Order: sequence, then structure tokens, then C-alpha cells
Amino acid sequence: MRVCCPGSFDPVTNGHLDIFTRAARNFDEVTVLVTYNPNKSGLFTAEERMTLIREALDASGVPEAGRITVDTWDRLLVDYLTDNNIPAMVKGLRSSLDYEYELPMAQMNQRLSGVETFFLLTNPEYGYVSSTICKEVAKYGGDVSGLLPENVAAAVATKYGN
Repeated sequence: MRVCCPGSFDPVTNGHLDIFTRAARNFDEVTVLVTYNPNKSGLFTAEERMTLIREALDASGVPEAGRITVDTWDRLLVDYLTDNNIPAMVKGLRSSLDYEYELPMAQMNQRLSGVETFFLLTNPEYGYVSSTICKEVAKYGGDVSGLLPENVAAAVATKYGN
């Protein structure tokens, strides 16, 4: 079965990579879909995020990385899934707050298109890690090693001039 892991990934974290590779162990093909809102400015462009994810997967050395592709989309997620014959998506859950946020979206996506959502519980090692927190720490010169892939940590540091 083909699945999609959608998100902004601005920037991608080690927690995200863990979800991607675990999804690839359980499904035939995984598309990491970089979503974005053109009306908002992120730290990285969609193209930069895609490159960072690909580089991080290549450097990871995990055998599942070969079954993971990266793409981008700026419209309704279910339209991408339908257009690309992807019947399901995988989302990582760090806490009950993530569940409360993700549940109505999963139900709406299922109603609109029949797309199923599978939830993977985040590895406890990454339960507190979020892109937002990592950006905040890095912005003020804090150490994000171990939270972000090395290439991503370097790119974040460059963006903030650290």
C-alpha cells in the first residue's frame, strides 16, 4: 500500500525522520509531502525543505530510505492523494494534543475522499521535539544537535547567522 506523510517540515526533525522510516517499514511506498501556505513565510522554501529531507534520508543509512519519495503540494491534501492514487496517510502523534488536532482533519479527509489516516506514536526520544521549538532554540544560538538531522541543523544555523 502507498501512503503519504504530509506536513510543513519547516524544518524536518529527527522525529519526522523516525516516522517516515517506520512508515516505510510497514507500507510499500511512502511519499513525504511538503505542504505549505503561499500566504505564509516559513524559514525555508518548499524546495529547500524537500532538498533537506532528501539529504537527511540519504545520510540516514536506513534501508527503508529507498522507498521514500519527497514531493510538495499547496492545495487540498485529499486532492493530491486522489490524483496520485494514494489511499492513506500516516501522521505521527506526540501527545493527546496532537490527537485532538489531527482527529477532525482525519475524519474530514475520510469523508471527502475515503482516504484513511494511520497514526504512529512518536518514539519517546522525540516526544518533545517540534520544528517550532527547534527554530526557537536555534534562533537564540541554542544547541539543536540530536534533534535535527546534521544537514538541517547546519542549514538552520546558517539561516539565523549562527
